[in-house]
Amino acid sequence: MKFLAALAGAGLLVAATLAHAQTYPSKPVKIIVPYPPGGAVDVVTRKMAAQLQAQTGQTFFVENKAGATGTIGIMSVVHAPADGYTLVANDTTYALLPHIFKKLPFDHQKDLLPVSAFVFAPMALVVKADSDKKTLGDLVAAAKAKPESVTYGTGGAGTTPHFASEALGIATGAKFMHVPFKGAGEATLALLSGTIDFQIASTPGIIGQVKGGKARLLAVSGDQRLPALPDVPTFAQAGVKDFNVVNFTGLWAPKGTPADVVARLQKEIATAMATPEMKSYAEGIAALPGYWDAAAFGKELTARTAYWGKIAANTAFERQ
Repeated sequence: MKFLAALAGAGLLVAATLAHAQTYPSKPVKIIVPYPPGGAVDVVTRKMAAQLQAQTGQTFFVENKAGATGTIGIMSVVHAPADGYTLVANDTTYALLPHIFKKLPFDHQKDLLPVSAFVFAPMALVVKADSDKKTLGDLVAAAKAKPESVTYGTGGAGTTPHFASEALGIATGAKFMHVPFKGAGEATLALLSGTIDFQIASTPGIIGQVKGGKARLLAVSGDQRLPALPDVPTFAQAGVKDFNVVNFTGLWAPKGTPADVVARLQKEIATAMATPEMKSYAEGIAALPGYWDAAAFGKELTARTAYWGKIAANTAFERQ
């Protein structure tokens, strides 16, 4: 009798799992963006949420929960029910977190499940439109000739642009001077006013200034030139072969989220990124359309976390 009861219980569990797979999503899905509105993660996630809503007929909405380099928003998802109805969006900053904080309030490797990554935005080196640094070679040569005379700005110590700029210094043997600001927007204003010499930022964040003629790109990361910026060389083409930092936007789910739910989300994101609308959107913000499934995403996160660890070890930065 116990055996039959166990079989019956297993049958009910299988039936419930199948029913869940067929009905998900059956209610609104909340995506936490752990940063203020208007940033690259926020705008790309909102575009994806709208596309997922159109495909599934169910509401996908974004809620901003900023603070502590994204960890406040992340923690709210770590403690959320593992049912696929609360997700968190982030970018390559997630791979930086173990190197920014002495101790994270969650398990970086286990408490969240990578679902999928999409819309890959190269990191771009931008100068003021009338800068005397006409090429990346000019900028690196000036920094080598007089260490710490060439300045760069970021939204703060420990941010992706900070580590990316330090990675460029390591790759070229140049020593730049870091000038931190309260946000990436302030750093861009400093660039346009001539307070700093250059900025490294993801392309969606600075493409408006470039198209407006106020700023000029010297190089973009990635293996190929961007369709939206065909005249801008890659870092490798500009002479720096060991710098290839590309930002991504991705979604994570709480540990324990059913595999069928993760699979459904992956399928819908892959479908979204294959649409002409999402491809056009990505290219319009000087990014590349693309898709990583959970396995590829997890592998890349492991590799990038290790990469940033090497950069952090060679960067004058005190973990929080």
